[in-house]
Amino acid sequence: MLWLKALHVAAFAAWMAGMWYMPRLLVYHAGAAVGSELSETLKIMERRLLRAIATPAMLITLGAGVLLAWQGGWWAAGWLHAKLVLVAGMAASHGLLAREISAFAKDRRLRSARYFRIVNEIPTLLFLGIVVFAIVKPF
Repeated sequence: MLWLKALHVAAFAAWMAGMWYMPRLLVYHAGAAVGSELSETLKIMERRLLRAIATPAMLITLGAGVLLAWQGGWWAAGWLHAKLVLVAGMAASHGLLAREISAFAKDRRLRSARYFRIVNEIPTLLFLGIVVFAIVKPF
Protein backbone atom coordinates (compact mmCIF):
# COMPACT_ATOMS: atom_id res chain seq x y z
CA MET A 1 0.00 0.00 0.00
CA LEU A 2 2.92 2.40 0.63
CA TRP A 3 4.15 1.99 -2.97
CA LEU A 4 0.66 2.75 -4.23
CA LYS A 5 0.48 5.81 -1.98
CA ALA A 6 3.88 6.98 -3.26
CA LEU A 7 2.65 6.57 -6.86
CA HIS A 8 -0.54 8.48 -6.01
CA VAL A 9 1.36 11.39 -4.42
CA ALA A 10 3.96 11.56 -7.21
CA ALA A 11 1.27 11.51 -9.90
CA PHE A 12 -0.70 14.17 -8.02
CA ALA A 13 2.42 16.36 -7.87
CA ALA A 14 2.89 16.01 -11.64
CA TRP A 15 -0.81 16.71 -12.26
CA MET A 16 -0.64 19.83 -10.11
CA ALA A 17 2.46 21.05 -11.94
CA GLY A 18 0.45 20.83 -15.14
CA MET A 19 -2.60 22.46 -13.57
CA TRP A 20 -0.52 25.41 -12.40
CA TYR A 21 1.42 25.79 -15.64
CA MET A 22 -1.41 25.39 -18.19
CA PRO A 23 -3.26 28.61 -17.23
CA ARG A 24 0.06 30.46 -17.11
CA LEU A 25 0.80 29.43 -20.69
CA LEU A 26 -2.71 30.51 -21.67
CA VAL A 27 -2.11 33.95 -20.10
CA TYR A 28 0.91 34.36 -22.40
CA HIS A 29 -0.95 32.89 -25.37
CA ALA A 30 -3.86 35.29 -24.95
CA GLY A 31 -1.39 38.15 -25.42
CA ALA A 32 0.39 36.63 -28.43
CA ALA A 33 -0.59 37.62 -31.95
CA VAL A 34 -2.37 34.94 -33.97
CA GLY A 35 0.09 33.20 -36.28
CA SER A 36 3.13 34.66 -34.53
CA GLU A 37 6.16 32.55 -33.70
CA LEU A 38 5.29 32.88 -30.00
CA SER A 39 1.74 31.70 -30.59
CA GLU A 40 2.93 28.65 -32.53
CA THR A 41 5.51 27.82 -29.85
CA LEU A 42 2.89 28.10 -27.12
CA LYS A 43 0.58 25.76 -29.03
CA ILE A 44 3.29 23.09 -28.99
CA MET A 45 4.07 23.66 -25.32
CA GLU A 46 0.39 23.53 -24.33
CA ARG A 47 -0.27 20.36 -26.32
CA ARG A 48 2.77 18.56 -24.91
CA LEU A 49 2.03 19.64 -21.35
CA LEU A 50 -1.56 18.48 -21.61
CA ARG A 51 -1.00 15.20 -23.46
CA ALA A 52 2.37 14.05 -22.14
CA ILE A 53 2.25 15.22 -18.52
CA ALA A 54 -1.01 16.56 -17.10
CA THR A 55 -3.54 14.09 -18.51
CA PRO A 56 -1.49 10.92 -17.86
CA ALA A 57 -0.70 12.20 -14.35
CA MET A 58 -4.40 12.85 -13.73
CA LEU A 59 -5.35 9.35 -14.84
CA ILE A 60 -2.66 7.74 -12.68
CA THR A 61 -3.70 9.90 -9.72
CA LEU A 62 -7.33 8.89 -10.09
CA GLY A 63 -6.57 5.20 -10.63
CA ALA A 64 -4.15 4.97 -7.71
CA GLY A 65 -6.59 6.94 -5.54
CA VAL A 66 -9.43 4.54 -6.23
CA LEU A 67 -7.18 1.59 -5.38
CA LEU A 68 -6.01 3.28 -2.16
CA ALA A 69 -9.60 4.02 -1.09
CA TRP A 70 -10.55 0.42 -1.80
CA GLN A 71 -7.54 -1.06 0.00
CA GLY A 72 -7.93 1.32 2.94
CA GLY A 73 -11.67 0.71 3.26
CA TRP A 74 -12.30 4.46 3.20
CA TRP A 75 -15.36 4.62 0.93
CA ALA A 76 -17.65 5.47 3.88
CA ALA A 77 -15.32 8.14 5.32
CA GLY A 78 -16.65 11.70 5.24
CA TRP A 79 -13.20 13.18 4.57
CA LEU A 80 -12.90 11.03 1.44
CA HIS A 81 -16.27 12.23 0.16
CA ALA A 82 -15.21 15.85 0.67
CA LYS A 83 -11.86 15.17 -1.00
CA LEU A 84 -13.57 13.50 -3.96
CA VAL A 85 -15.78 16.57 -4.49
CA LEU A 86 -12.63 18.69 -4.72
CA VAL A 87 -10.92 16.12 -6.96
CA ALA A 88 -13.96 16.23 -9.25
CA GLY A 89 -13.56 20.02 -9.34
CA MET A 90 -9.89 19.61 -10.24
CA ALA A 91 -10.79 17.16 -13.03
CA ALA A 92 -13.43 19.61 -14.30
CA SER A 93 -10.83 22.41 -14.25
CA HIS A 94 -8.49 20.13 -16.19
CA GLY A 95 -11.21 19.58 -18.78
CA LEU A 96 -11.90 23.31 -19.09
CA LEU A 97 -8.21 24.05 -19.58
CA ALA A 98 -8.00 21.28 -22.20
CA ARG A 99 -10.92 22.89 -24.03
CA GLU A 100 -9.18 26.27 -23.96
CA ILE A 101 -5.95 24.71 -25.27
CA SER A 102 -7.94 23.16 -28.10
CA ALA A 103 -9.47 26.56 -28.93
CA PHE A 104 -6.03 28.23 -28.99
CA ALA A 105 -4.75 25.44 -31.25
CA LYS A 106 -7.44 26.52 -33.74
CA ASP A 107 -6.54 30.21 -33.24
CA ARG A 108 -9.83 30.89 -31.46
CA ARG A 109 -9.37 33.42 -28.66
CA LEU A 110 -12.36 32.98 -26.37
CA ARG A 111 -10.94 34.46 -23.16
CA SER A 112 -8.68 37.29 -22.03
CA ALA A 113 -5.34 37.05 -20.25
CA ARG A 114 -7.09 38.42 -17.14
CA TYR A 115 -9.53 35.48 -17.21
CA PHE A 116 -6.63 33.00 -17.24
CA ARG A 117 -4.90 34.86 -14.38
CA ILE A 118 -8.03 34.33 -12.30
CA VAL A 119 -8.45 30.71 -13.43
CA ASN A 120 -4.83 30.12 -12.41
CA GLU A 121 -5.90 30.41 -8.74
CA ILE A 122 -8.58 27.70 -8.86
CA PRO A 123 -6.18 24.71 -8.84
CA THR A 124 -4.36 26.20 -5.85
CA LEU A 125 -7.55 26.45 -3.79
CA LEU A 126 -8.61 22.94 -4.76
CA PHE A 127 -5.11 21.64 -4.02
CA LEU A 128 -5.15 23.09 -0.50
CA GLY A 129 -8.51 21.50 0.26
CA ILE A 130 -7.48 18.13 -1.16
CA VAL A 131 -4.29 18.08 0.91
CA VAL A 132 -6.12 19.05 4.12
CA PHE A 133 -8.75 16.35 3.68
CA ALA A 134 -6.15 13.71 2.79
CA ILE A 135 -3.75 14.50 5.63
CA VAL A 136 -5.89 15.90 8.46
CA LYS A 137 -9.02 13.80 7.77
CA PRO A 138 -11.16 16.27 9.76
CA PHE A 139 -14.28 14.07 9.68
